[in-house]
Amino acid sequence: MFGGKNRGAAGGAGRPQSAGIGIGFYGNSETSDGVSQLSSALLHANHTLTAIDHLVLEMVERLDEAVRTELTTLEEVLTQRMELVAAARGARRQAETVAQQLQGLAFWRGVPLSPVQVAEDVSFVEEYRWLAYVLLLLLELLVCLFTLLGLARQSKWLVIVMTVMSLLVLVLSWGSMGLEAATAVGLSDFCSSPDSYILNLTQEETGLGSDILNYYFLCNQAVSNPFQQRLTLSQRALANIHSQLQGLEREAVPQFPSAQKPVLSLEETLNVTEGSFHQLVALLHCRGLHKDYGAALRGLCEDTLEGLLFLLLFSLLSAGALATILCSLPRAWALFPPSDDYEDTDDDDPFNPQESKRFVQWQSSI
Repeated sequence: MFGGKNRGAAGGAGRPQSAGIGIGFYGNSETSDGVSQLSSALLHANHTLTAIDHLVLEMVERLDEAVRTELTTLEEVLTQRMELVAAARGARRQAETVAQQLQGLAFWRGVPLSPVQVAEDVSFVEEYRWLAYVLLLLLELLVCLFTLLGLARQSKWLVIVMTVMSLLVLVLSWGSMGLEAATAVGLSDFCSSPDSYILNLTQEETGLGSDILNYYFLCNQAVSNPFQQRLTLSQRALANIHSQLQGLEREAVPQFPSAQKPVLSLEETLNVTEGSFHQLVALLHCRGLHKDYGAALRGLCEDTLEGLLFLLLFSLLSAGALATILCSLPRAWALFPPSDDYEDTDDDDPFNPQESKRFVQWQSSI
């Protein structure tokens, strides 16, 4: 009868603890998903920034190579016609203008803040946080199961061990609950107005102008593209080079056949540069990086915050259940029979102390 009472008291506390453990696993998974989304957004943003730097460097090197080789050769071939030499020199100046304007578009070059490093640091912390919560959840599950087992078998030593373990897990639950509450409050305050805080922090860490950061963080009609002037000048210069090369091909090649090879090479370089320029324009538009920024905020302010709230509920339920178990175990201890140490022995075992005592009494009676 007392065993049923003990199991009933422990079961009453075990049910909310079991529910809390399930909520804890869900909250841990949601928090991990949110952090993973944040890391993925940072890595994708880094890919975009790296692609911009790579395209700019590639185009500048290609134009510099064309100025040093094909245009220089073309000027030497056309020395007899000064008007053609002037056209080649005009193409040189336009190519140098494009290279100069393009160098100002690699805005992330030399910035000390690396999205990859931030993503790696966040993933590193999240990996250990996730593992710590999994171990805590498994520990609470084992404490719950072995507490019920100790009460069912009326094992005093198992109840003692589980009492100590319950006290330890209770301290861990209260500590995790305080940490989760502080993190959830801070994160909710941040998510109420993240743009201004992130903009100021990024400007402080990177040294970039507010016009560039506003363009990518806000990405609306009210914010103009800070690179529009450079893009327009570069596009016009490329169009002028193309026009001048067509004029040289039409007028210089029939008179100077040796000019055909550098002119064709310049046109090929120009076509490749224009293709890269269109890719650069697409990458510089705020849509891509702003999409990554929105994905990072959703991962942080939706999934991660929701997971923290579920973890907070788990810690609250767990602390309440463990406190109930700790209060009920002394009362259950008082109901255990004095012969607890021998309750599991076999009556036919010759080494059973009770059986030995009866054997001595039988010998005395004889």
